[in-house]
Amino acid sequence: MRAHSALGPGLLESAYQECLFFELVKESLFVEKQKPMPLVYSDVKLECGYRVDLMVERRVILEIKSVEAINDIHLAQVLTYLKLANCPLGLIINFNVLHLREGIRRVVNHYDDSASSAKTSAASAVNSPSGRTQP
Repeated sequence: MRAHSALGPGLLESAYQECLFFELVKESLFVEKQKPMPLVYSDVKLECGYRVDLMVERRVILEIKSVEAINDIHLAQVLTYLKLANCPLGLIINFNVLHLREGIRRVVNHYDDSASSAKTSAASAVNSPSGRTQP
């Protein structure tokens, strides 16, 4: 990552976010910065202050950190964003490391995809002697 190579560790998260945003847009990617992420509760959309650092191509969430170490609370934060956005993949990028490859953590949202549920049901029906799915 050019931003980390040029700036090194030790800056604020907001500085790295701006630089990464600039680099991604320069590559002609659609990037949303500080994207509000509403919480839907009881069929009501609530603005609770959740904001995704960067969302790339509406498919990948980037959570920028400049901390001593990535820990479980950071993972929980990104998993929450992935679920709220119904997004499959996130990256936690901690810029406060000597080599950036050591500061990247991939996070996958294992949300229930209706297509995979339909495939499972169809496979069960085919494999069932009566042709019906098993309870």
